Amino acid sequence: MPAPSGIAAGRRFLILTADDFGLHRRVNEAVERAASAGTLTAASLMVGAPAAADAIARAHDLPELRVGLHLVLADGRAVLPPRLIPSLVDSDGFFGNHLFRDAVRYFALPDVRRQVEAEIRAQFEAFAHSGLPLDHVNAHKHLHLHPTLLEIMLRVGAQFGLTAVRLPREPPGFARRCAGLAGTASNLLLAPWLAWMRTHLRGRGLIHNDHVYGIACSGAWDESRLLRVLADLPSGVSEIYLHPATAAPAALSSSMQSYRHSEELDALLSLKVRRALAEANFARGGYSDFLRLTALSAAQS
Repeated sequence: MPAPSGIAAGRRFLILTADDFGLHRRVNEAVERAASAGTLTAASLMVGAPAAADAIARAHDLPELRVGLHLVLADGRAVLPPRLIPSLVDSDGFFGNHLFRDAVRYFALPDVRRQVEAEIRAQFEAFAHSGLPLDHVNAHKHLHLHPTLLEIMLRVGAQFGLTAVRLPREPPGFARRCAGLAGTASNLLLAPWLAWMRTHLRGRGLIHNDHVYGIACSGAWDESRLLRVLADLPSGVSEIYLHPATAAPAALSSSMQSYRHSEELDALLSLKVRRALAEANFARGGYSDFLRLTALSAAQS
């Protein structure tokens, strides 16, 4: 039976997620504060990142926070040692950030695909060892849009209880408001891949969001932008993802030089945002909460 992709007629469900959980203690502090405030409902964990152990410990003390796996195959640290995946990482075990070149290699080179599968499996295993229930899986830089990587991720994930995957499909109007023509062009370029990915996920019986917010304005959320999205949330399952962190003297990584992490945390802690969420007529939680809601609705119908 195909998995549910939304909720019944006019119903709305919101997932508010922090990505890069485990990247730095300042990220973990922000996740803990926003989850404790009742705004953040989910986080995506980088199991190989420097502060992953700290993130896992905090997550165990936050029973309402749903945690998923944020697969890292670019711009981050691998779990396996470099000698086992020499085609993927440098001598220090770090992936590069050459997305187009690597996309071609994943498709064309069998040995690279074998190494990728080994690393993806190692990251799933590391998450399983955390003792946290697996709420969802997505990938850093949304690399799971790559058909080869998605197929490997789903095949391996099936052995670890994978039930939900982020579909990086952003409403065109929101992308245009955040990034102008670049946002519109990106949406048009990705449309065929997103359609294929949606069909593939449904064929595997996996759930996904109907809408996502955060691609065109990555690292640039503030109170007003978040309030606007909450006020106009469409029917179905929406995921808003952010990159909050407590204030830092320097960028958390070289790829985040322009990110306004502390402003994103301020937005999540905003009294206006908390009031809007409290007064909203939509359900909230993680993907696993949506699954439970769907099952309950089916049982009552």
